Amino acid sequence: MSARFAIEPLGKGHQRKAFSCGNERIDRYFREAVTQDIKRRYATCFVARDLETDRVAGFYTLSSSNVPLMAVPEPLAGRLPRYPTVPAVLIGWLGRDNSYAGFGLGEALLFDAIKTIAEAPIGAHAIFADAIDEKAAAFYAAFGFTALIDRPNRLYLPVATAQRLLSGETP
Repeated sequence: MSARFAIEPLGKGHQRKAFSCGNERIDRYFREAVTQDIKRRYATCFVARDLETDRVAGFYTLSSSNVPLMAVPEPLAGRLPRYPTVPAVLIGWLGRDNSYAGFGLGEALLFDAIKTIAEAPIGAHAIFADAIDEKAAAFYAAFGFTALIDRPNRLYLPVATAQRLLSGETP
């Protein structure tokens, strides 16, 4: 990603009405519902702002989460404590405006989310991502995320693996 974008928390000055990633559910959420989730502390939202035009080029949300230990794929589950759930952070929504295709912005948003989670001063073993469709699931899988046993569009990445990914190591 070039220095053309700044990733920052969503604020009142960010214009969301023109945002269009091509998926109506994602577009509607970002235009109409994200601020309510922020007010209720269900999620935080970060946007990639185009520094040349001041447009929102993309966004992602983060929420605290957990998953039943039984849903985590082996061999990952075998290395975890036998608590009923695994503490995690969820990348619930991630979208890139269609007019910014080819800038590597989706990858930059994902890496920013991973970095934010990996550096957070709170215990979380894993990062989960909710993929809206198979194409999105393949996007996450390309970065080492693994599908849960009972929910193929919810993907899992241990924070330790994410830290290696950020340092340039292969997951």
